[in-house]
Amino acid sequence: MDVAPVIASRRDEAAATANEIDRLIEAKLSAVGQSPNAMVSDEVFLRRVYLQVAGRIPTLPEAEAFLESKEPNRRQDVIDKLLSSPDYVSNMYNFWADTLRLVQSPQPNIVADPYLAYVKDSIRENKQYDQWVYEMLTADGKVWENPAVGFQLRDEGMPLPYIDNTVRVFLGTQIGCAQCHDHPFDGWSQHQFYELAAFTSGTRTKNGGNQGNQGMQMAGGPKSRSLLKQAEEKYPSGKIPGSLRRVVQANTYNISETKAALRLPHDYAYTDAKPKALVTPTVLWGEVPKTAANKTPREQFAAWLTSSDNDRFKHTIVNRLWKRFMGAGFIDPIDDVRDDSDCVNEAAMKLLGEELVRNDFNLKELIRTILYSNTFQRESSDYQVTSGERYYFPGPILKRMTAEQVWDSILTLAVHNFWPFQRPTAEQIGANIDLDLDTATLETLEKVTEKYEATYFQRAYSKSLQPHTYQGNILCRASELPSPLPAVHFLRQFGQGDRETINGQDDTATVPQILAMLNGPITHVMLETGSAIYDNVVEAANTRDKVELIFLSVLTRKPTADDRRVAVSEMARAERPGIGFGNIIWALLNTKEFLFVQ
Repeated sequence: MDVAPVIASRRDEAAATANEIDRLIEAKLSAVGQSPNAMVSDEVFLRRVYLQVAGRIPTLPEAEAFLESKEPNRRQDVIDKLLSSPDYVSNMYNFWADTLRLVQSPQPNIVADPYLAYVKDSIRENKQYDQWVYEMLTADGKVWENPAVGFQLRDEGMPLPYIDNTVRVFLGTQIGCAQCHDHPFDGWSQHQFYELAAFTSGTRTKNGGNQGNQGMQMAGGPKSRSLLKQAEEKYPSGKIPGSLRRVVQANTYNISETKAALRLPHDYAYTDAKPKALVTPTVLWGEVPKTAANKTPREQFAAWLTSSDNDRFKHTIVNRLWKRFMGAGFIDPIDDVRDDSDCVNEAAMKLLGEELVRNDFNLKELIRTILYSNTFQRESSDYQVTSGERYYFPGPILKRMTAEQVWDSILTLAVHNFWPFQRPTAEQIGANIDLDLDTATLETLEKVTEKYEATYFQRAYSKSLQPHTYQGNILCRASELPSPLPAVHFLRQFGQGDRETINGQDDTATVPQILAMLNGPITHVMLETGSAIYDNVVEAANTRDKVELIFLSVLTRKPTADDRRVAVSEMARAERPGIGFGNIIWALLNTKEFLFVQ
């Protein structure tokens, strides 16, 4: 994977901004009578930065190399290395998958895999954030021709929820209540909601069909119906292959924009307008940039939302990423920001927003600045965001790993290659499913269907993954697994959401999590011959080395004297050496020290 690296020449700039962030954080702490936490040890820092940036614990060679290094800038070096790695792409994909609700089929016949690949590619390329969002809001075409259209297809057939979700994700503001009535707790009116929705009322999601009052077109066209009718005549008793039907229907989804008017609902009950009255596209605050004045309504909406003058746009992503790495936002909740929301350090949030714009919306440089700060590298605090108390960031918040971090960390211990494959690209999918409905015959449809059945139709694709499974679990990074996963999967048990709601992860502790760690197949795979940690332990020269290797591998630290005494005793009384060190590995996996990001 070719990953865009951090910009080497900007290291000093990032460090200087990080120092200024520290100054602002410490000034606020001092003002409220608090002090910053002590700086963490190299062992804690290394484990933390790997989990937060790479999404996994470090491998044994990675841990040994860093902890043995005498380089004065080794912390900045490892941050830059990880930000430039495929691990960063995988980890941030999981973050965005939860935020953008990424699923492979948002509707039964939508093939969204190219969009998922596009999101990963945008992270890999470190695409400018404003450009990335603008692309998703304005893209046209089929999803394998222009994968950015997947964002608009996510809420296909639901134009008003689409506006609500878009504003919530990129502007941190919830206006969904105003879809049906004036917002009861914020200043948004139902009329304002419809004015904003009018910008995207001309969005069409399918070829052919009729346009309804609320925007996105839902019906298929005559070409697709004709092909399916021919298929029905050839395949008796309604037994058209599901793959053939999928190919036809998937090719009907084609995003475009046309002139269209939006009307208020028939039961509109306020005095500022009449029911079914036409609404004029109007933004919630500020104005549409003059450079977009003559563009289509959808482009005007995107230009306004992503403008560098739109404080809510830049501060929302700053707030999201600050919470990702520090455990809480400057403003919480991060997606229900209001004019009167309590910001615990407005100066720090504003500075990071200014730096984001100055660096051309470079998210990697924003993250680099946060990671360089002493604030990120201090000891963590035990704090609950729901406590009602303000948190001024004496250090990051102690938190449990995300579901993906647990999974990918166990893979790091269990397998020698945790990248056995990657999701298919848009080009790969398109080459095996694309069909020109204007010229297609039943014969060409059957040929395309045959290619699709042999490659990315569910049955064939699942079969291709069988060599990478262990007791039914596909042993690859969480970012490459199907989405959503079954409710019984390890990741779902540990709180990965079903991707139906924005930021739907749940970090609540449950009994199934305990059972999965105590006796689940994914924890047992590393105790078998051939696993990465097993092979490393077997090769160690003596018991002392084996114990040290296990602790470095699992907890990224060497054992204490008490740890060593208990571990040596366990290995001495085991029937076989493999059982002894297997018990130690298993025990460490089930400690809070393993499951929490300190």
